Amino acid sequence: MPFQTTPTVAPPTARLNWESMDTTTPSPTQLMPDPAPASSMEDDAVLQARFMDEAMPLMDQLFGAALGMTRNRADAEDLVQETYLKAYQKFHQYKPGTNIKAWLYRILTNTYITGYRKAQRAPKRASSDTVEDWQLAEAASHSEVGLKSAEVQALEALPSIQLRDALDSLSEEHRMVVLMADVEGMSYKEIAEELGVPMGTVMSRLNRARKNLRSLLADVAAEYGIGGAK
Repeated sequence: MPFQTTPTVAPPTARLNWESMDTTTPSPTQLMPDPAPASSMEDDAVLQARFMDEAMPLMDQLFGAALGMTRNRADAEDLVQETYLKAYQKFHQYKPGTNIKAWLYRILTNTYITGYRKAQRAPKRASSDTVEDWQLAEAASHSEVGLKSAEVQALEALPSIQLRDALDSLSEEHRMVVLMADVEGMSYKEIAEELGVPMGTVMSRLNRARKNLRSLLADVAAEYGIGGAK
């Protein structure tokens, strides 16, 4: 399995501290596979400095996206670590001035999808390490990924059990197509090729997943008078 779970969960008041975690992303120097030749040391130093300045500040946002994908804090930490490892190794391919956040999200999502395909399902959500619903909503809100901001606000106000029911109503295969289409922005054809299913199947899964999620969230919000739902 690509993502390992652990029995620990950060308490509600805890904040993500990448400096103190055992699973912190290796430093750029640790990520470098071999010492660079003397002639390229200057170029490597420039790339390392750019990576620190441009990519590292986005780590919390990528963690929010990873949390939404895995719904497991330990798996999300592992996913972000692997993403940054790959990103540093490929940073020479990144074109300065383009959208680095989109570039990093592409690596993050592809890494998750690769793990999903290898396991034939997304990582299991163990109850002892399942992220709390308020943490998922907060992460989505701060990272600007996942659910839309209006929906995030509604989710934060919903009782825990109703929120969990709404989010967990999607099957793993439906949640995957939502991630690939709505988070990653992949086309039907690209998703079909990645998952190895017909394009019509992708369209059907995505339509059903979106409809079910919207319906459930609207019904629950209306029940509790949240967000002006009728």
